[in-house]
Amino acid sequence: MKNIRRKEYNNKVKRQRSQKALHGHHPYDFSQQYVDTGASNKWLTNMDLFAETEGFLTAIQDQVILTRNYKKYILKQPDTDELCRRCGKESETIQHITEACEQLAATEYVKRHDGLAKIIHQKLAEAAKLIDDKHPYYKDTPAIVLENENFKLCWNRSILTDKTIPFNLPDITFMNKKTKNTFLIHIAVPDTHNFANTITDKRNKYQELANEICVMWKQKAAQVIPIVISST
Repeated sequence: MKNIRRKEYNNKVKRQRSQKALHGHHPYDFSQQYVDTGASNKWLTNMDLFAETEGFLTAIQDQVILTRNYKKYILKQPDTDELCRRCGKESETIQHITEACEQLAATEYVKRHDGLAKIIHQKLAEAAKLIDDKHPYYKDTPAIVLENENFKLCWNRSILTDKTIPFNLPDITFMNKKTKNTFLIHIAVPDTHNFANTITDKRNKYQELANEICVMWKQKAAQVIPIVISST
């Protein structure tokens, strides 16, 4: 009986939170097309994080971080300058900091993208037995090409084609020589609201390259794999 009441209470709290202006954002983001809710929540149980780190990340997702926008419009501090402390052009929101600040685009956003790509590259290399040495991804410097008799793995390498193709630089190219299947993997970390559009955009951009690869490399199939993790 006690567990039933607790469950009812928890569900009530969830409903109340989802109806609030800020707390409703995250449940809404999870309801979007293409979002894998299981994978998106796995970090809560599978990551060895400090409690403080987990709480901080959850606060970011709930948008209850003391950004200038939060101070001005949620805490009602009218004298607060809401413009971003880095670029000074846009309102300092979580979305702006994590995805849209021009001062962070060439540095922090690139580091984030490459860090994610390194993890995927390293896991593929291990699975295909292309590397023996295992070390933290952040210490890894991916080889441009790794190859054995069964697989070929390319990192950030342009693919030369017989005809001009505007998008010919996938983040990772993975070829299974035995099955004659090639995977063009492209990583993106967009704003949450751009999630579905980013997936469609990446597929459309690289489909022409995939078709050309089938012909040039005599592959049975070439598949575009967009790996998209939203910025929050």
